[in-house]
Amino acid sequence: MSKNEMETGLLYTGKYIFTFFLISFLLLGCNDNDKITEAIDKIDISLQISRFDREFAKAQPSELSLLKKEYPYLFPAQYPDSVWIAKLKDTIQLALLREVDTEFSDFQAVEADLQLLFKHITYYFPRYNVPNIVTVTSDVDYENRIVLTDSLLLIGLDNYLGPEHKFYERISNYIALGMDKQYLVSDVASAFAKQVVPKANDRTFLAQVVYYGKELYLKDKLIPFLSEAQRIGYSEDDLDWARANEEPMWRYFIERELLFATDTKLGPRFLDPAPFSKFGLELDNESPGRIGRYLGWQIVRAFMERNTVSLQQMLGLPAEEIFKKSNYKPEK
Repeated sequence: MSKNEMETGLLYTGKYIFTFFLISFLLLGCNDNDKITEAIDKIDISLQISRFDREFAKAQPSELSLLKKEYPYLFPAQYPDSVWIAKLKDTIQLALLREVDTEFSDFQAVEADLQLLFKHITYYFPRYNVPNIVTVTSDVDYENRIVLTDSLLLIGLDNYLGPEHKFYERISNYIALGMDKQYLVSDVASAFAKQVVPKANDRTFLAQVVYYGKELYLKDKLIPFLSEAQRIGYSEDDLDWARANEEPMWRYFIERELLFATDTKLGPRFLDPAPFSKFGLELDNESPGRIGRYLGWQIVRAFMERNTVSLQQMLGLPAEEIFKKSNYKPEK
């Protein structure tokens, strides 16, 4: 055998071995995912969903006492019955209730996704008690559209009528874009994540970025049936922009040594809801808000790909450890 033939043979063998291990790795990963999916499918939960919004809309003043008895937590004691009776007759309230009833006349699709969400939560957090779900109207209180306690989940359906709805005309466009029912179940997953993801234990920008990255990675596990855009609350165009600009954004943070900075202005610039992220560059107006959360998501994903730890273990790890062991470096 000539030297060239030997080198060709070794090269072919090397490629064969690499391909073999790559296929084996992918098959193992698929098998694990299949087992998880199968286990989740077998989980039996019974959701208790009450459409209080509809019950209130149809109620007569004489029936108010029955509603108060069934839903005492929705009727604060400091308000007399006259307040609720007036609300039953208020034209704006009646219009709001009609719009909600029209948009959510069929609740089956939302209920099916909520069922899947709580199955996934039960799989990863077996001790979790599934709450009773009550749908309400909240006078378009979008900052509290989802309220989750130990035993109760309140969903303000009037916050999910679609970004172009007439009731949202005075709401900033970047907020209204998230007021669509496609994001409802994702918002519920976020509310749960806030209960189990420990708050950042230091004031660095990196700690905040990784905190949101943990939340989004958890949502990868809890709502894999929704799109990545729905998980982060972006449009598909916004997500495409983030993917395409991941490397220059990351370079911006590294070159300016922002990761370990404690400047409180970094949150509003890159983490908080906003019409766009504030790099101070021409690309600002093209960028989606909360871009730091997207980068935190990629850091945590990279960490989980390179380290063998459970989901619960990862949630408790310090941000700096996750960052260092992630070896995160976006492609150019």
